[in-house]
Amino acid sequence: MLDCFNRKINYLRVSVTDLCNMRCQYCMPAQGATLLPRDDILSFEEIVAFIKIAVKKGIDKVRLTGGEPLVKRDIISLVAMISKIEGIHDFAMTTNGSFLVKYAQPLKDAGLHRINVSLDTLNESDFKQVTRGGDLDAVLKGIIHAKKVGLDPIKLNCIIKESPDEASAISVAAFAKKHDCDIRYIREMSMHQGTFWKVLNGDGGHCETCNRLRLSSDGRLYPCLFNNKSYSIKDLGYENAIDMAINEKPESGQKNTNQFYKLGG
Repeated sequence: MLDCFNRKINYLRVSVTDLCNMRCQYCMPAQGATLLPRDDILSFEEIVAFIKIAVKKGIDKVRLTGGEPLVKRDIISLVAMISKIEGIHDFAMTTNGSFLVKYAQPLKDAGLHRINVSLDTLNESDFKQVTRGGDLDAVLKGIIHAKKVGLDPIKLNCIIKESPDEASAISVAAFAKKHDCDIRYIREMSMHQGTFWKVLNGDGGHCETCNRLRLSSDGRLYPCLFNNKSYSIKDLGYENAIDMAINEKPESGQKNTNQFYKLGG
């Protein structure tokens, strides 16, 4: 699929839930999140049916996001259903890593190829502050276990203020090197202000080559993370929503009044 700017759109990110067990400062508001009504959340059957249509139209890369996808009940079943769709060559998940000790092997067995894990610091007190209570030890053990069971490559998403030379980023880079993980540096962004930068060691933020569509957990298809345009797959129909999102994909991002936790970043 080509958009109006001749970019090949082949990557679909699917938010399976807006729930998360962490409350990261750059992702959720301090007062907590207003969650979507449960009846609005897409069923597994709807997600799979939509992905099948998207793959027929040219999507070959699928990533599950949240919120935190591993808090979604029966997530392993959804992974297994998606992995059986012919035409997906890259099947990944973004996770905060808290539950990987429990789920890494089942995810691998169900057909997931690889994972990205959010990891901003190796300082326990800083980690608790940034995530508002997260368990750093569980995340680190989860990453090591995921590597052991063969979810590879593992990419670590490290949020930075300005530079990879910050102390916290340097410590994460050392951990990545020790455990043979890749690392991506993501400068802290603001969807509301429209401030975003290119991801270092990654593809995100490169508007001129953006190949992504994002499906929210309540069934809205977003052609751009930094734009309010979205299309209801329930109201418009799956194929029509995809066509509209492709045709209306902006040349570059601007602003979005959503929160990261609703779209998986």
